[in-house]
Parts: sequence; C-alpha cells; structure tokens
Amino acid sequence: MINNDVLRSVRFMLNISEFKLVEIVELGGGEVTQPKMNAYLKRDDEPGFEECPQNVMSRFLNGLIYYRRGKDDSRPPLEPELPTNNVVLKKMRVAFELKDEDIMAMLERDNFKVSKTELSAFFRKEGHHNYRPCGDQFLRRFLKGLTERLRS
Repeated sequence: MINNDVLRSVRFMLNISEFKLVEIVELGGGEVTQPKMNAYLKRDDEPGFEECPQNVMSRFLNGLIYYRRGKDDSRPPLEPELPTNNVVLKKMRVAFELKDEDIMAMLERDNFKVSKTELSAFFRKEGHHNYRPCGDQFLRRFLKGLTERLRS
C-alpha cells in the first residue's frame, strides 16, 4: 500500500487537518513543509501529487504513537523503520492501543475473518519462521475497520 493512502486514511479517521499531520511528523523527529504535505494528500491522478517518501512515513508513524499516547522522556526515542505494511500495522496497533481481539472484531464487522494465529504472524519479526507479510487488502480492511470504530 502506498504511503499516501495511509496518510489520507489516518487524516480521515482522526478528522484532523494537514497542519496537524505536519505536527505529527515533527513529533516523530521529521520535517515536512505544509505544501509538501498537501502534495502527499492529493490523489495520484491530481496535478501536484507527490509520493510520500519512506522517511517521512516512518517519522509520521512514530509521531502518531506520540500524538495518541504521549511521549515518555524516560524511554529512548522510537527508531525509524522502513514502513512496510507489517510495520504500518504494528505502529497503528501501538498508537491506538489495540489488542488482537479488537482487530479481529473490527475485521469481522466487515465479514473478513482472521484467526489469532494468522494475525500474530503479521506482528512477528521478518525472518521468523511464522512471519507472514501483510498484504495491501488486509491493511486496507484494517484501516477501514479502525476508521469505522473511531468515527462511530
């Protein structure tokens, strides 16, 4: 899933402005200008569209955790990670304080069943024998379910 889709989804789910998205990236230790953020939020067929770089997305995900849960100065800052679908899923899970049961319930509302074992495979480290890459369809359904949960 492209990073721009994740940005647009989070913006919609939290009902926040582009300015707040810039602040969230800054919370994660990154820098992005307002015009750049506007370009990232455009659809790929709109003029002025720019693909969101990996480093901005990584900083955004860390900033989202700080935005939702607060920053604990006694702990070391979060390290940026290459934002694969699995990393996006993990960071969103942490930011919104979701348990496996919460995620499974959100997906079941959309008639998409996933077992606890399948779900835990997405949260394993890459290289673990039970690791499973998270597909775009799963991440889209997760974001849709989380949006419905937060906006209802």
